[in-house]
Amino acid sequence: MHKSASASSFGPGGLDIAQTFFRPIQNTAPPSPTKRHIKVSVIGTGNVGMAIAQTILTQDLADELALVDAKPEKLRGEMLDLQHAAAFLPRTKILASTDYSVTVHSDLCIVTAGARQIPGESRLNLLQRNVSLFQRIVPPLAKYSPDCILMVVSNPVDVLTYVAWKLSGFPSNRVVGSGTNLDSSRFRFLIADHLDVNAQDVQAYIVGEHGDSSVALWSSISVGGVPILSFLENQQIAYEKETLENIHKAVVESAYEVISLKGYTSWAIGYSAANLARSILRDQRKIHPVSVLARGFYGVDGGDVFLSLPAQLGRGGVLGVTNVHLTDEEAQRLRDSAKTLLELQSQLGI
Repeated sequence: MHKSASASSFGPGGLDIAQTFFRPIQNTAPPSPTKRHIKVSVIGTGNVGMAIAQTILTQDLADELALVDAKPEKLRGEMLDLQHAAAFLPRTKILASTDYSVTVHSDLCIVTAGARQIPGESRLNLLQRNVSLFQRIVPPLAKYSPDCILMVVSNPVDVLTYVAWKLSGFPSNRVVGSGTNLDSSRFRFLIADHLDVNAQDVQAYIVGEHGDSSVALWSSISVGGVPILSFLENQQIAYEKETLENIHKAVVESAYEVISLKGYTSWAIGYSAANLARSILRDQRKIHPVSVLARGFYGVDGGDVFLSLPAQLGRGGVLGVTNVHLTDEEAQRLRDSAKTLLELQSQLGI
């Protein structure tokens, strides 16, 4: 399938009329060299990939958007559907192809493609199929955009981010997984709902594996700058630990609930990935709980492993990991989460 884009060949015989439609300005200067042309590539045009693409377009995060998928008919249909909305969106050049050359010179490549689980299939076998898929995806991305930031959204995101890092040969700061950024958003929503406040005023993180062994950092939660647990203790307001655990459990199970109701998740992860893209492309230097190379942080050792930690993101990718205070229990749970992922990686032989 050949890449497709908007064209200006309206005239007879495909005559390019763009040069004759406007009268040229005399003695012009070239565009400023400081003006960046931002290109984002999305690999996989399923529900998640298209939610991310749509959100990136509406938030005006890219000058050029490239879509890649193995299904040419669906791919072209998705591209045309987005192009037909051009009158309602910021001006963005939209390309699509089954050939990875369409991603050349990307600033950010977002991988959402993944194999679907077959009924009765083990998690390990599914993961092995996804590793095989990444072996066909990541090397071409690294070839055509050797200076890009690589963002992995496909699940299981932590192990696949590690796989992408190994396959790309990139430095660890330029490979990041969406991790628990969305889990933390769900966490903030549930806390805000309990306290009847705006979720944007809640500072709260879920770290570790994006999955069952994730860790809720209750000790560092604040609302409007007020540490919640310290406030409750100082005011001698009793709270049950079971209540806190139930909120964390609701975070872990929330994706399953959405999937059981509509068949898949899309919009929340679309906004989450676009949120990360904005911080990277606009050099926002914001802190997000994302999957990063965690070895050496918070006592995580035993091998190279990617899991979510509060990290600062900017044009250079992962700029650093914040030194958030953890209780002894939280630190141990984080190390246990890392151990779970390392065991899974060892089963894969990677």
